Amino acid sequence: MPPPTTCLFKELRGLMLGPMTIKPWREIDSKELLKSRIFTVNQSLSRSDLSGKESNFVQLDCPDWVNIVVLTEDEQVLMIRQWRHGTKEICLEIPGGMVDPDESPLEAARRELLEETGCEAESWQQIGMVKPNPAFQTNRCFSFLAKGAKKVAEQDPDENEEIEVLKMDLDSIPERIASGEIQHALVICAFFFAQMK
Repeated sequence: MPPPTTCLFKELRGLMLGPMTIKPWREIDSKELLKSRIFTVNQSLSRSDLSGKESNFVQLDCPDWVNIVVLTEDEQVLMIRQWRHGTKEICLEIPGGMVDPDESPLEAARRELLEETGCEAESWQQIGMVKPNPAFQTNRCFSFLAKGAKKVAEQDPDENEEIEVLKMDLDSIPERIASGEIQHALVICAFFFAQMK
């Protein structure tokens, strides 16, 4: 029997919400404001075909990301702890990172798992994709389920990454989310996709 959330989504897909009255805005001009190692800030002047209004909008042009729910051979979930400079705290997360320009999301997920944990997995499945914040970000985040993970090498994180790897019972994850121990929105999305599978 499929989980209740799966049934709900199937029902929602079949609902008609009425005719669409809004239309895409047309970009008239754009310019780059800032380029950094992990994103580019662009500004676009766009016009609404509905109202004729023109406004400037800022976008963060980010690379796509991947997140991996990793199950070990003994059915434990691999978690990582690392310092996050945005919120200035140590966060409990799952392995993940940016997709390089020459990579597919799956290739990036395999690379990130090996770099951050020293592990490889026997089986891989893409379980979902979200757009982190369509209001101003251009990228996607792909979630993967990796099973049968085992250590094959030492960690090889990026220059500024300091990562602690932990094993946890998969059954403990909902409580860790509910208690606020896990707060990263994209990590919670990945666990939601995994639960639906």
